[in-house]
Amino acid sequence: MHRTDQARAVELGTPDGRWITVCDARELELDPGSGTAVLLPGGGQAAVFRTATGELLAVGNRDPFAHSWDIADGITGSVDGAPTVSSPLGKRLFDLRTGVCLDDPSRALPVWPVRLRPTG
Repeated sequence: MHRTDQARAVELGTPDGRWITVCDARELELDPGSGTAVLLPGGGQAAVFRTATGELLAVGNRDPFAHSWDIADGITGSVDGAPTVSSPLGKRLFDLRTGVCLDDPSRALPVWPVRLRPTG
């Protein structure tokens, strides 16, 4: 994804097959590798990331260990080619594609499919 002036919505897929708009893609184009916390219907949160290669990925924003809403503030990187995020408090590493904690595979973040939709 490259910086443009064209407005595009970031949408997350829901388990029932719907797509929900969560933010404008320009919010994710300013700093590759950073995340943005977004509110979900029903009060939950997701953390949407744009990787250095431009891939958009979304995982739950609640750390399953610290129970804090801060995964979007984590440090991104990669392990064996898989994009990752390190939780801010516990520094546990999560695979952004699967949500699985690489330090403790018994824990995982929920994941959502992500797509871009032109808005104008």
